[in-house]
Amino acid sequence: MGRERKKGQKGSATRYIARTQAIKKLQLSLADFRRLCILKGIYPQEPNRKRTLNKGSTAPRTYYYVKDIAFLAHESLIDKYREFKVFIKRLKKAIGREEDHTVCHLLNNKPNYTLDHIIRERYPTFVDALCDLDDALSLLSLFSIMPSKSGVEFKVVHNCRRLLVEFMHFIVEKQCLRKVFLSIKGIYYQVELMGQRITWISPLQFSHHVPSDVDLRVMLTFAEFYQPMLEFVNFKLYNDCNIKYPPQFEGVPKSVERDPAEFLQQRSGCLDVAEDETREILASFSKYLLRRKNLGSKEEREDHYMMHLQDEETVITEGSKPVQASEEKVKNLFEGLVFYCSREVPKEVLSFVIRSCSGKVSWSEDSGLGSTYSESDDTITHQIVDRPNQKHVYLGRAYIQPQWVFDCINSQKLLPCCSYASGITLPPHLSPFVAEPSYSDYHERLKEDLQGLGKEREMIPEDLHKDELEGDKPKKKKIKKEHLKIGSVKQGYLIEDKDSLDHPQQLSTLNKMMLSKRKRRLYEQILYKKKKTSARKAKLNTRAASYTI
Repeated sequence: MGRERKKGQKGSATRYIARTQAIKKLQLSLADFRRLCILKGIYPQEPNRKRTLNKGSTAPRTYYYVKDIAFLAHESLIDKYREFKVFIKRLKKAIGREEDHTVCHLLNNKPNYTLDHIIRERYPTFVDALCDLDDALSLLSLFSIMPSKSGVEFKVVHNCRRLLVEFMHFIVEKQCLRKVFLSIKGIYYQVELMGQRITWISPLQFSHHVPSDVDLRVMLTFAEFYQPMLEFVNFKLYNDCNIKYPPQFEGVPKSVERDPAEFLQQRSGCLDVAEDETREILASFSKYLLRRKNLGSKEEREDHYMMHLQDEETVITEGSKPVQASEEKVKNLFEGLVFYCSREVPKEVLSFVIRSCSGKVSWSEDSGLGSTYSESDDTITHQIVDRPNQKHVYLGRAYIQPQWVFDCINSQKLLPCCSYASGITLPPHLSPFVAEPSYSDYHERLKEDLQGLGKEREMIPEDLHKDELEGDKPKKKKIKKEHLKIGSVKQGYLIEDKDSLDHPQQLSTLNKMMLSKRKRRLYEQILYKKKKTSARKAKLNTRAASYTI
């Protein structure tokens, strides 16, 4: 007989380790252990036989791989955490003794650390960093609008804002924007860099309240890692295109070309004011960035950029597909168009979107820095407004609402301006990220019949009100049933006749949209049960036929 094996020497017991045991092994506190796991990209695991691993107990416990904990044991950040704890003890002791000289000496020699080696470990190639850029942009966009009294330092908010603006400047320079969608949660952007689709959400520019039940320490740890990561990405992108980094805008004298803040400092006499003006001009996306050397025309710049990409095997591989024609349409969608933003519209979002599609945009000098021409300019083709009435109307230009810009990008063509004129009801802003067979057909038909449907909606309550006054109750009920069968009163759209629909699939889709969430689920369960029953009957019939033969 073989040697008897003891428990805990094979199987899940040797592959997993509990969190408390891992903390004791690494000799760290819970906060430092959680912070180290986030920075290194190590997350909890779910064992297959959790109850057996927990010795029959059903208490919730967190487990990690033993190999991951052994990997963390060799991390140099653990020594930095211990040095920082010693620093805090000495600082508290010196403050309690009122030793000002010792306090100043300790603050000047505060232990610091960098995350450069961790970024190189987690992202061996540049494409790997681009694939993980979605969460980084979403989180840094959130921290860039954090209020000053939310428990987040101003330096973190300012740095997140700076890195995000630098990345968006590169998108404007290379025209990589593909889709935009406005929602209640925020604004969704999708760009394409080196064959990788990057989608992130940016919060709306309003005053936000930070809820008290959110643990900002965990989010700050992610932000601590994403900041140097995005800075590496920005440096790589700018360097490949021969653009100066940190970005500098055109129109600055050569004597102060190294730092545009110095030029603004001489004009304003205050360093803080100069820095604020520099940030605002960069965030306006109205200035062109300076390059390291003059490459001539736009075609030569593109050739130079592609030459840099072909030199790296990790960026472009053999057999890569060419750029599609639809993407080229988006790049030059607003080419030759000149826009002017009124005071009531969000100029930063519109400037970023319009400039990314080869358009020109400006605004009033009172709205902010970065304007390039005034409202009375004769070259303006479109003026973006969000008010029903305008004090002064210029002939020769179209007055549109901001939704026209985003819908044109999603549809990859210039839509008629009459449906987006100031003061009229806008068509629905549909998500470009949803791809369904009947979705585009419904969108096209809805866009064509929008004005007529709006008038029919206004007529329905008046007809019903007349029936109530006449006292014809059966007729009233009959009209209600007809509307509920044919149209969708809840969504705000009504179809008078079934024959106006092209396919029965569209009719079933519209009828399904009428239902509430609870009834829609019940309807789906009924259809599933019918399908399952019919499949079982077919199976039994085939089996019976085989026996009879």
